[in-house]
Amino acid sequence: MNTFGQHLKITFSGTSHGPEIGIVIEGLPAGLALDEDLIRAELTKRRPKNELSTPRREPDRYEIRSGMKAGLTNGEPLFFAIPNEDVRSGDYDALAFLPRPGHADYPAYVKTHGAYDSRGGGMYSGRLTALYMIIGAIARQILNRKGIVIGSHILALGSVSDRGFDPVAVSADQLRLLESIAFPVIDPDVETPMKAAILAAKADRDSVGGIIETAIVGLPTGVGEPLFHSIESQLAALLFSVPAVKGIEFGDGFSFGSRHGSAVKDEYAFAPDGTVITLANHNGGIVGGMATGMPVILRTVIKPTASIGQPQQTVDLVRKTTAMLEIVGRHDPAIVHRAVHVVNAAVYYGILDLMLAERPREWML
Repeated sequence: MNTFGQHLKITFSGTSHGPEIGIVIEGLPAGLALDEDLIRAELTKRRPKNELSTPRREPDRYEIRSGMKAGLTNGEPLFFAIPNEDVRSGDYDALAFLPRPGHADYPAYVKTHGAYDSRGGGMYSGRLTALYMIIGAIARQILNRKGIVIGSHILALGSVSDRGFDPVAVSADQLRLLESIAFPVIDPDVETPMKAAILAAKADRDSVGGIIETAIVGLPTGVGEPLFHSIESQLAALLFSVPAVKGIEFGDGFSFGSRHGSAVKDEYAFAPDGTVITLANHNGGIVGGMATGMPVILRTVIKPTASIGQPQQTVDLVRKTTAMLEIVGRHDPAIVHRAVHVVNAAVYYGILDLMLAERPREWML
């Protein structure tokens, strides 16, 4: 089931080494002019560019197959296709029956009785995150016009940490600046040691994980639904659909478990302009599943890339024996610096879908 969304539905298709990957978007109003320069720019952010990432080079030249007329959406489902051009499927021939540790190979093999496309991870590959960049760019175009800005930075990579957002005072200008940076960090002094940590892992035929911190400003108070369509529920569902995401927290998150209520109270006050604010923001701008009007703060944990070059034990599903493998092919020693842009895109889309719970489709124009 590759469809998500209550009001703006998306459906993903394709595999890492198949002919193409694609996204169908349903729910956009007729008459919307897409900012294709923004879409191409967002796709570029995610693409690997240097020795910090996989050598696979996909240009991500998309085609719009339906849903547009004379440069405007026509109200029908919008279909984008991105051809896969730089594939080397032979790298995976020896792995057909040797599931890679930490990958989806084994459960996918069992679920599909061995029929799934295992090349490059198939539909479970991070390759499909390029599709998030398309819907994220469209959502960003719409939400930025409404004063809603989303941005992320690499809070931690391995043992190197950046400064965190000020949960009360993070600004739209700060988020716009981070959105414009290929390797987004708040403290520029941590960029070099973070990159060094990636290269050190690569030299060891290993990988390294990290944490992405995201902020949303300008979100109107009351956006979000209680229970099943809360802001947390929506964003967590989307972000856990991004490969390698293994943890999400909102506001103070897991630290709530060791603290007292008196230490994490978000007391209310009036700002000089008469709006209601909270003096702290321990809850990350969300209570009861709804926005409080304060910045929404969340953090996403990205695990180390499972494909490493060191020997690992696995099983041979045909011979029914244990086996050793050394993964070859083109893989990322870290994906945090690429995933940070995917997280932005997924959050932009998730927030737009929530906004449409109370607004007609024409609000997007």
